[in-house]
Amino acid sequence: MNRAVIILCVLGLAILSQKSPTAVAAKQLNRVVKIGCMFPMTGRGGLYGRDSVAAINMAIDEIDANPAMAGLKLQVLTEDSKSKPAYAVQIAQRFIRHDKVDFLCGAVSSSVALAVSDVARRHKTIFIGTDHASSRLTLENLHRYYFRVSNNTYQSMAAGALYLADLKQTRPWKTIAFIGPDYEYGHVMWEDLKSKLGDLGIGYKIVGEYWPRLYEPDFAPYIKAILRAKPDILVNGHWGGDAVAFVRQAKSYDLFSQTLFMNFDAGGNYEVMAALGDDMPLGLILSARHHNNWPETTRNAAFVRSFHARTGRYPSYAAEGAYTGIHAIAEAVRSAGGTGDTDRLIKTLEQLRLKLPEDPDGFSSYMDPRTHQMVQMQAIGQVVQNKKFPPATAMLGHWKTYDAELLLPSLQVLRRRLGHQSGSSDNYAESVQ
Repeated sequence: MNRAVIILCVLGLAILSQKSPTAVAAKQLNRVVKIGCMFPMTGRGGLYGRDSVAAINMAIDEIDANPAMAGLKLQVLTEDSKSKPAYAVQIAQRFIRHDKVDFLCGAVSSSVALAVSDVARRHKTIFIGTDHASSRLTLENLHRYYFRVSNNTYQSMAAGALYLADLKQTRPWKTIAFIGPDYEYGHVMWEDLKSKLGDLGIGYKIVGEYWPRLYEPDFAPYIKAILRAKPDILVNGHWGGDAVAFVRQAKSYDLFSQTLFMNFDAGGNYEVMAALGDDMPLGLILSARHHNNWPETTRNAAFVRSFHARTGRYPSYAAEGAYTGIHAIAEAVRSAGGTGDTDRLIKTLEQLRLKLPEDPDGFSSYMDPRTHQMVQMQAIGQVVQNKKFPPATAMLGHWKTYDAELLLPSLQVLRRRLGHQSGSSDNYAESVQ
């Protein structure tokens, strides 16, 4: 078994105050808290796993130096999910049954996360989602043991819909097409975008929907179909190596001079910029779940600098997700006084508030107790020349930012998408009735 074990031992007693744990809770903090994390460590998604493990180490170092975490002991076990749901289920079950973990965490693929989330529900083990994005996990498939600490497809697509609404005022557009991977993440992203555009009352005509398989090597047939459809706007849902391959191939067909290309969730990830280098076309409209150059805050700069010093490369979005997940678990265990009371841990996580590298000054990410989804701001930018983060030679700039509350599902959306849970012992539908 290929297993990376990361152990944090912080010596000392918890500082007692009105909000400090009781003597019993302090004793619980001295018990090892086990966390079982699954990330792709090999293959096309392997970078995300390697970045996640590096960021977990960064979070542990920060927790180690924090006097407020005195007495806390974390043991993080990591396994290669291979981006395969059935395999990840076996890992999750082994973590729970054999390793007796207190928390599950991780998963880059939304399909993997949905499968692991079901394991967490059945075994009543808290699962901290770090960087997958399907909104179904915090809506239709919501249960009390699942929490996500990075933004989801609904939030990204809500920001995208607001961007498209603003664009109507300066560059009137009428037709739109979508291309994305033919699995959970791609399909729910497109549905989320259409839902938000409908809520905003934006009129448009769909002239194409294209569904290449995940890890598709040849996008030429799809690109030719898009050129024939001639959409004013092309929204892309690819990430990682697929995003790189699509941009390279689309550029060779001169697609970007004939349609306005946008990817509101993962197209602006640093690893895409780095892989494309000088081949990255300027002017594309992109976003990501973490940006190395936004916000321009001391905290974000320190996170990026620390990661680069540790690994020799700049972080992908997955790094901040894993970093956040470990900090979320540590804060929840500290506030709850240990892991002995799952209900108390859940209530603590529902009230979680963390200041993260992706948070602009004056804002802190916080958990929505109705959906167990972290509430965060989002920035959408245009690709511009920027050689400050090599090997990338372009980054995003000319930012448009969107307040976190504007990206939340409306009460009507929550009622519609959570309503089917009525009667379930784990449902949260009552809170939005």
